[in-house]
Amino acid sequence: MAEVATSLSIGEVAERTGLSVHALRFYEREGLFVNPVRRKAGGNRMYAVDDVEWLRLCVVLRASGMPLPSIRRYAELVRDGGGNEKERLELLLEHQERVHAQIGELNRSLDLITHKVAVYEDVLDTGVQHVCEISGG
Repeated sequence: MAEVATSLSIGEVAERTGLSVHALRFYEREGLFVNPVRRKAGGNRMYAVDDVEWLRLCVVLRASGMPLPSIRRYAELVRDGGGNEKERLELLLEHQERVHAQIGELNRSLDLITHKVAVYEDVLDTGVQHVCEISGG
């Protein structure tokens, strides 16, 4: 069985998370890590598997539109340990609400696009343009 690395280089973490080396340094400067980034004797960053899992969560939160200050606050709460679960929950519930709103907006956009696709397919199939399409393109 292969030995599991307990410390990972910045390049390995970049590969595992899909973040660039530059983004990892930025996340560190912005205080988005739960644990302090450790350094080897030469100053090279060392990461643990837990750091990779945390970064994967950060990537999902960012991709879903959570602002960096909110991720930073969430990281602070996690760093502080137990006893602040209510505040963590409130932060995540607020974000969940924003994501649901975004999904609603995207669904409305998709409905319109789907309608427009159907209109153009009909025009190409029949050769007859719809009145609304002449002015609304």
